[in-house]
Amino acid sequence: MDWLNAFLFFLLIAGHTEFQVAIVVNRSHAIPLPCGFLRQLRHVHDVLVPAFPLVLIWFLGIKGPRLLLGGSWSDVGWSWRVYLAICAVSCVALILTTIARRLRRDPACLIASESQVVNIEKELGARPVGAGPYQGLANLSINEMFQLEYTQKTFELRGLPNELDGLTIMHLSDWHFIGTLDLPYFQYVTDIVTKAESDLIVFTGDLLDDQRLIDWIEPTLGQMSAPFGCYFILGNHDWYLQPEKTRERFEQLGWHDVSGTVKLVDTKGHPLAIGGDERPWMGEAPDFSIAPENSMRLLLSHSPDNIKWAKRNAIDLMLAGHNHGGQVRLPIIEAVYSPSIYGCRYASGVFFEEPTLLYISRGISGRHPLRWRCLPEITRLTLRSPTAHQTR
Repeated sequence: MDWLNAFLFFLLIAGHTEFQVAIVVNRSHAIPLPCGFLRQLRHVHDVLVPAFPLVLIWFLGIKGPRLLLGGSWSDVGWSWRVYLAICAVSCVALILTTIARRLRRDPACLIASESQVVNIEKELGARPVGAGPYQGLANLSINEMFQLEYTQKTFELRGLPNELDGLTIMHLSDWHFIGTLDLPYFQYVTDIVTKAESDLIVFTGDLLDDQRLIDWIEPTLGQMSAPFGCYFILGNHDWYLQPEKTRERFEQLGWHDVSGTVKLVDTKGHPLAIGGDERPWMGEAPDFSIAPENSMRLLLSHSPDNIKWAKRNAIDLMLAGHNHGGQVRLPIIEAVYSPSIYGCRYASGVFFEEPTLLYISRGISGRHPLRWRCLPEITRLTLRSPTAHQTR
């Protein structure tokens, strides 16, 4: 056995897997492709990822140039060399992004953070699994789907008017009604939200994976209210179904649709401009030019990929979801699957990119109900004004 070549095989297999995940899955799911086509891409990925190591070991390691048995790389054909070069570059990219991810720290504007984990299965007395698909995933013993993390974060937001100091926003995202997680799960989350008594409640898309469950909105999100209102946009999974019917039901229950538009809200005597961005799947960018110069700009964007647009348009706070934190996080590498043009860079968490503060929720569910080392999440944000602190 040539152990050096065996180690190189291991690195090439890692690079192959990174390439398939990053290109075939992550980047393709960041653009508005039909759901059926994306499903076929996933099937290709599901075959190629496990098949490549077997093909590599057999045709290059044992047969052909016999690299695992002391053969020479110079005997490898050009067609193999091209793809192995891609695998090598992908492996280097995986190593570099993993290091960068491990070194990243939360921005200084995050001045306080606390969280509590609620075991909803324990609180309800049973695992709330319904009649939907993927019940096998939901019932896996390692699945942490039913351990909800209720996070409270305080941000010092530069430029926040003194009048808005202490403003609280409940951020909800990615509920994915498909029937596998049963209604009591979402009702329990609703109880937590209503007891929190936030100034503002926002939802950043992906409510439905089964249009027949639209009636679940009333006993969940339909029970929520806030002094300055509840605002929503939809996501790509809603786009696959009947988004206009979903919007109509939301609005009937008192929620405000900000998709592709900007609404001015009088909060504590000071204007707050709330816009919604469902691109690239639906609508157009909101026009913040109607916002008064001294207003705070809040953007609800299903995908964090719209961050560059947010920066160009001087958005103060951008709230997003879509990527679910990866749902399954491996040790060291962390998130692997993240449907974004940036890969796993914005899987979840806090980012500050001048002048925009971006928060990406992990959401509370997913079409595939599996979580490991990546708990479902709801977040209550408190905004503080630096100048208000200085005058105290």
